[in-house]
Amino acid sequence: MSYRFDTVNDVRTRLQGVDYLSDDAIAGIVYLADRLGKPILVEGPAGTGKTQLAKSVAEICGARLIRLQCYEGLDESKALYEWNYKKQLLRIQATKAEEGAAWEEIEEDIFSDDFLLTRPLLEAIRAEDPVVLLIDEVDRVEVETEALLLEILSDYQVSIPELGTITARQIPMVFLTSNNTRELSEALKRRCLFLHIDYPDMDREKEIVLTKVPDITETLADQVARIVRSIRQMELKKSPSVSETLDWARTLMLLGVEKIDAETATGTANVLLKYQSDIAKATKEFANEGSSFRKGGPFADK
Repeated sequence: MSYRFDTVNDVRTRLQGVDYLSDDAIAGIVYLADRLGKPILVEGPAGTGKTQLAKSVAEICGARLIRLQCYEGLDESKALYEWNYKKQLLRIQATKAEEGAAWEEIEEDIFSDDFLLTRPLLEAIRAEDPVVLLIDEVDRVEVETEALLLEILSDYQVSIPELGTITARQIPMVFLTSNNTRELSEALKRRCLFLHIDYPDMDREKEIVLTKVPDITETLADQVARIVRSIRQMELKKSPSVSETLDWARTLMLLGVEKIDAETATGTANVLLKYQSDIAKATKEFANEGSSFRKGGPFADK
């Protein structure tokens, strides 16, 4: 069996080559998943790079990304497969018009590959080319729907009553992401390696900003990272994600901001925060002369 990565450092270096700045924990889990042939369950707050990790691994492996976006009400027909009923009906009508056509012959014909509509899970199993399967926001589906995943995650196969068991031609790398909106089943967790991705520390977030936002100065990137860290320490309905940090940094660049002051932060707070109560709370801190934002805090020179 050939492996995708030679060492943990190989994973980290190659991810950095596509501008995904991983730490040793992330690189280590990706390396182990490759060696052990196991899926990775990635949990953590929204917007911390969980989905991007799967996309970046697909990119560095030269693999096709197949994505199943989970949602409430997702069922087998959207996740695994369904039969093309309209096409089957037309074939039945056409065949019945022929004399002597037995039902057994018709049934064998209409329940064949020609009438099968593959969905992301089955598509990943049947793929002959290298594949990364992303099962995104798995915590959004009902507990019952998780049962659809168990056979795939443990044996990399799918059972179709009319066709039998279809086994993977090559083992895909599988990422499941969760925002912790509900507790996942023990059966699903047992089949996966676990990775928690939290908000990055200030130095790493600064490095991400410098990498992802062209032409930003180190001083401005440092100030962005410090202000975002301070905002996340507040009691908010939703803390700024890394993607929102990057949106804010790009906004400041477009506005020609070289140094963030309280007025600038207040005027652009809606890029970072998406609830009015959070915006009000943050802007109050920005305007507070005695707060940390003024005295030695994020607005102060480094």
